[in-house]
Amino acid sequence: MSSRPRRALLATAVLSVCLTAGCGGDDGSGASGDEGTTLTVYAAASLTQTFEAIGAEFEKQHDGVTVEFSFGGSSDLVSQIQEGAPADVFASADTANMDKLTGEDLQAADPQYFATNTLEIAVPPGNPGAVRSFADLAKAGLNVVVCAPEVPCGAAAVKVEEATGVDIAPVSEEQSVTDVLAKVTSGEADAGLVYVTDVIAAGDDVEGIAFAESAEAVNTYPIAALKDASDRDSPDSSDSSGLAQAFVDLVMSAEGQQILADAGFAPAG
Repeated sequence: MSSRPRRALLATAVLSVCLTAGCGGDDGSGASGDEGTTLTVYAAASLTQTFEAIGAEFEKQHDGVTVEFSFGGSSDLVSQIQEGAPADVFASADTANMDKLTGEDLQAADPQYFATNTLEIAVPPGNPGAVRSFADLAKAGLNVVVCAPEVPCGAAAVKVEEATGVDIAPVSEEQSVTDVLAKVTSGEADAGLVYVTDVIAAGDDVEGIAFAESAEAVNTYPIAALKDASDRDSPDSSDSSGLAQAFVDLVMSAEGQQILADAGFAPAG
């Protein structure tokens, strides 16, 4: 076969593939106007399961939009945003770290409070350290893990210590509540201070021990769309503030609040 017929067959094949799969540049003419859009949400580690569920629902409601999450300690996340990380939404596990963001006027709208959470003691199945109370965490020889003081769960632990006079000497201070939980589930720690929601999410991997003193440090969770959110003016948004604010609105909606309640979060008030 000559080279000319081969080129003709190749061109026909390429045309067929293009008609089937779509070729060429993206002109943004998807059904929703959002084709190829990524919404980046920075959220506290304790929100992992709930926000993944809310993100899946958001994607159902906005064709062509992908929600990508960066979960971690709120203090680390806000530092990344301050340094220019491309986040569209920020959800903190406390007001102090959100205040750092608003102090630099990085928000597109005022933060909204969407949930509260309290501490609970997590121990391995069988409770080998025989922990029964918050005061027990100060027992000699007990391997206790907490969050670092700059992390919301760590700041809450410090508040409870100060209110009760109990002085915990942890074997390690972690940068996120999920890291604390991992130490307990792996058997590296006899006990860890996490949130009620973390104990629920861990299922049979841990046992939870509630303590009345946790009321001394209830964490309130704020969320805000960010000023530099690249997609906040998307034509598919539910209002003029765009997809970033639309995600915030879903978190604040009855549907989002039910997902949070099912995970053990309490309302913000």
